[in-house]
This record gives sequence, C-alpha cells and structure tokens, in this order.
Amino acid sequence: MSHVVLPLSRRSFLAGSAAAGALVMLHPFAARAQANQAHLRIMETTDIHVNLLPYDYYADKPNDTMGLSRTASLIDAIRAEAGNAMLIDNGDLLQGSPMGDYIAYEKGMKEGDVHPIMKGMNLLGYECSTLGNHEFNYGLSFMDKVIAGANFPFVCANLVRGTQLASNPRDDKLYLKPYVILDRTIKDGAGTEQPIRIGIIGFVPPQVMIWDAKNLTGNVVTRDIVEAAKAWVPQMREEGADIVIALSHSGIDTKEDTMMENASFFVAGVEGIDAVFTGHQHLVFPGNKDFQDLAGVDAAKGTLQGTPAVMGGFWGSHMGLIDLLLERDGSTWKVVSATSEARPIYERVDKKNVPTVEDDPKVVAALKDDHEATLEYVRRPVGKSSAPLYSYFALVADDPSVQVVSQAQTWYITDLLRETQWKDLPVLSAAAPFKSGGRGGAGYYTDVPAGDIAIKNVSDLYLYPNTVRAVEITGAQVKEWLEMSAGIFNQIEKGKADQPLINPDFPSYNFDVIDGVTYRIDLSQPPKYDPKGAVLNAGSNRIVDLMFDGKPIDPAQKFVVATNNYRAGGGGNFPEINQSKVIFEAPDTNRDVIVRYIVDKGTINPTADANWSFAPLDGTSVIFETGPKAKEHIAEVKGVTIEPAGEGSDGFARYRITL
Repeated sequence: MSHVVLPLSRRSFLAGSAAAGALVMLHPFAARAQANQAHLRIMETTDIHVNLLPYDYYADKPNDTMGLSRTASLIDAIRAEAGNAMLIDNGDLLQGSPMGDYIAYEKGMKEGDVHPIMKGMNLLGYECSTLGNHEFNYGLSFMDKVIAGANFPFVCANLVRGTQLASNPRDDKLYLKPYVILDRTIKDGAGTEQPIRIGIIGFVPPQVMIWDAKNLTGNVVTRDIVEAAKAWVPQMREEGADIVIALSHSGIDTKEDTMMENASFFVAGVEGIDAVFTGHQHLVFPGNKDFQDLAGVDAAKGTLQGTPAVMGGFWGSHMGLIDLLLERDGSTWKVVSATSEARPIYERVDKKNVPTVEDDPKVVAALKDDHEATLEYVRRPVGKSSAPLYSYFALVADDPSVQVVSQAQTWYITDLLRETQWKDLPVLSAAAPFKSGGRGGAGYYTDVPAGDIAIKNVSDLYLYPNTVRAVEITGAQVKEWLEMSAGIFNQIEKGKADQPLINPDFPSYNFDVIDGVTYRIDLSQPPKYDPKGAVLNAGSNRIVDLMFDGKPIDPAQKFVVATNNYRAGGGGNFPEINQSKVIFEAPDTNRDVIVRYIVDKGTINPTADANWSFAPLDGTSVIFETGPKAKEHIAEVKGVTIEPAGEGSDGFARYRITL
C-alpha cells in the first residue's frame, strides 16, 4: 500500500484563494489586519478515536454526531474565513472504534502500510499531531508503524525512552521529538508574504504508565507535563520560534498537583506559550458550563490564565479554532489579540441531531475498503443469548449487560487460578457500564436483542480493549470498593419526592458492580468518596447488608476480584486498589474473554440476579434519565420499582424509582 500524496502544507496558509468567487465572512482579524499585522487561524481536531466516518459500528448504523469526514467538510469554509490557516491534531487517534480494533487485531500493520486514520489525515493536510493516551493500547510497535505512515510530524515532550528520567528534562531520551518549528510564509494585511516560525510542542497524560503498563513498563517512562513544558518552551524560543503552540492531550483542572492528568490550565501559564489546544476529557471549550466556575478560566472567551485555549469535542464532533492577530515586532511576530471557538458538525433541532455539513467525498472514497472490511468484521456471530442485553437501567439496578461481563471474567479467572496458590479463594468480579447515556447522548446504550451475538455486540458490551487483571483484597476492601462506586448517587432526603438520583460528575465507567456478593445502598447516607477518590465523609456507610455466601462478609476474609487493567492499576482512584494488589495480569483483553465465554457456552443466560439494590426509604422517590427505548425493558428489571416520569432533556426519557 502506498502513501497518499499530501498537498503542500504551505498551501493551507495562503487560504485567500480557497473560496475564490464564494461569498465568505472574513474573521475580524483578517478584515482589519494592517501592513505589519497578520491573522493566523489554527484548526484543531482531538480525540477522533478512529471515528473517521459518520457511522456507529457498535450500533451498526449512521450517526450524524461523529466522523472526521464530516469535520473535514468544515475545513475549506473555515480556511476561507481566515487570512492564513493551519490544521493540527491533539491525539487519541488509534483506538476507540471497531475499525481501530479490526486494523490492530485482524488486519495488522506491516511495514509500509498506511492506517485508515493516516489516510484521512494525510488527505486533509495536517501540520502536526501529538500522542494521546489511547495511542498505546495496541503496543509501541503498532503505534510506530502507524506514525510512520503520517506525512506530518508527531511531537511529545514528556514520553521518555528507557526506565529513568534525566535530572534535567532537556537531557531526557525522548521517544519522539519534543517539538517542531515550522518555517512558513504568512500573508500580512497588505497582502505581502512574510516568513514566520511556528513552534509546536506536545504532551501526553503521565498516567499512561498505569493505564497501559503491559505495553509500556520497561520501555518508557513519563515526566510531569508542566515540568516538561517549562524546560522545552524556552529552548523553542531560543531557536527562533515566533509563536509557540501547545498540543496538550490533557484536560482542564485548576487543582494543581504533580503528574497531573488534566494539566492544560497550568500549561497555559507557562511563560512563552501563546495558545493551548486541549482534549482528553471529551468536552467542548469554550462555551461549556463544566468550566464556567473555575478561577482563572474564562469559559465564554476561551482562555486559561489569559491564554487562548480550545477543546474540540470528540469523535470529530467539533473543529476547535484559535484565531491569533499577530503583529510584527522588529524581526519577530507577537500575539496582540486572540479568539477561541469550537464549531460543531451538527445541531439539535426538535430533539434530533441534524448535520450542519456533509461528508468530504475524498475522505469517504479513501476509506471505502476499510469501512466495508470493518462492517464485515463486526457482523460475525459468535454465539447466542437467551435474553436481551441492554444498559438502560445499568446505573439503577443489576443489569444484564454488566452481568455478562462479570460472568465472563469470573469464568476466565477461576480457570486460570485453578492450579495456583489462590485456587481456594472465592472469586468475585467487578464490572461497570460503559454505555449509559451521559455525554454520549440518549442513544448511547447497549441494546442487543435475544438471539445471535455478533462481534459488534461484544464490542458494544465492552467498549475498550482493556486486559483482564485479578487482585487479592479483603472483605473490608470489597466494602470500600463499593463505597467508592456508590458515589455516583446523590444523597437522598427521606420522605421527599422526585429527587435527582445520579451525580453527573461521576463517570459511569467508575460505577463498579461486584458480582459474587449481595448488598444494598443506603441513599440517605452521604457519599464516602468524591468522584476522584478523595474522602468526603469518613464516617459514612452507604453499603449495608453486605453478604457473601448468605452471611455477613468477614472484613478479614481474602477474595480474588476479576477486573481490568485500568481499575487494577489504580484507575479511578478506588481506595487501596492499585498495582500492589494485582496477582494476575492476563494476556487477553476483556472483550476477547467475553467472546471466548460466549463461544464456550454456545448460549449465554445474562439475566440479572438483583445482587444489589437500594435500601428502602419510606415515602421517598428519585428521578433519573435514560434512553427512550428503556420502556421496552422496564418490566424485566428486578429488585427496584420503576415507572415513567415524562420526557427528559436532549432526547432522554425520565423515570421514577419509589424507594
């Protein structure tokens, strides 16, 4: 397979002729730039996750909220509004859709192959990208082969080869170049072309060492993002960068710490950085209420500590834009004004998602074969289910889609530990719902009818290519694990009607249900832990009637718990659950284990056994939202009384639980 020919990247800067004859509205910076000034627009995509086309492979149907081919259609119009423009990406390219799994697990990458993501990006003329945490999910060798197919550089200033950091970050043996300085020609307000040197530096969350320890331990280490920025940005300036752009695959958090996962706020405060492109959190900035109350963050203007910043959604949902008005200062350029915007590919009209752009035909054509091969890959049956699998009620009741994951993990770990020192310990299993609405929308749920189960359905049950882990913990630690999970629920006042049940700031993938024990959750108690694992109410006990084998659990008894590498490695900051508790690291992904389990059983029975429920609260009811198709399964839910309670927001349906 040969590389796709890339249009000269310098061409994207001279965008004035891109829409010759078309009526376009110039950005104010482009309209008012003087002879010694120039307008530069920087376009960002982030968290594409191999969602190259507007197609949801898990649901096996089109989806107007995603797809690089749609985002690509924004490019020409956006360039036409600008005096000069460039296109960059902020990472998380290689994993997150079945197309990514198909390439990694079935087709493979030979030397010289071009990955579908690179086919699309090469066509569109990207200037640079950085690494996201999901670039490592399939191993370093795979990532290297993919990057080799890019006609643009990748940069990362905090991923270091080997097992040791140098005393000075500038002496680190980095896996990639920390930055690039692009020599470009920019057209000023008088129409004169002038040289400019644009520096681009990139960062990845240091937590990849936890999340992908299997692929990274012994091969690389990570450095604190801000520490790396403070070391390398001055060198970029020394080498003549007129402006410095940070590609920070890291979200926005204003609580400073070392080795921060979401460090973009503090990156913006590093002297010498002119603009910050963020991602990782799958949110939109500016214009997002999640950030509006943070000190130093202007969620309306799109600034972090006064520095322009943008986060362009996820899966191609938005194009992030930062516009800079530059002014010539002697022999160099400086930023005198800036604006930020996240431009969507769809809008909500009458409770429906309506696309604002069509597909870019050249991207669709380039990916035709990969799309068809992925469809074939996900449609293959692997077994049968005696009951439907759905996640509409996964946050409020024992759930069949979570149940089948736990059944598969228990089956797998019990067999593998049969001849080990842990063979006599009881095996529990922890699993959480991945598709439970939220930011994914009212259709973002698992929904598999009884009958044949195809690979697409297994991917639907388990969204990420995590690998199986087993930890050894005590009964007391089982309780604390569940106390952390129970933080997803708001505290409920006894005797009050229709109180909101779910805390929207608590990720559903951290709502672990532990199979093999039974328990109730007392919602009248405050949460013991906050969504990040910090103790909120040390004396709280939401988990009541915790039983094993029909008896109150012994706090000192030892258990093996089957889980995934993310949780076992400390992901989610569950109390005392970390790498030190791991007794077994499986070579298999959780999805592979589910497939094997279904194949082994032929027909699975995922009926939920209601091993957990809410403790009764007389005269009390709560409200939650789920997908509108939940009504088809409400009669099947055990252990809780649920009734419809009208329409929810943004296409969701509202339901009531009487406690």
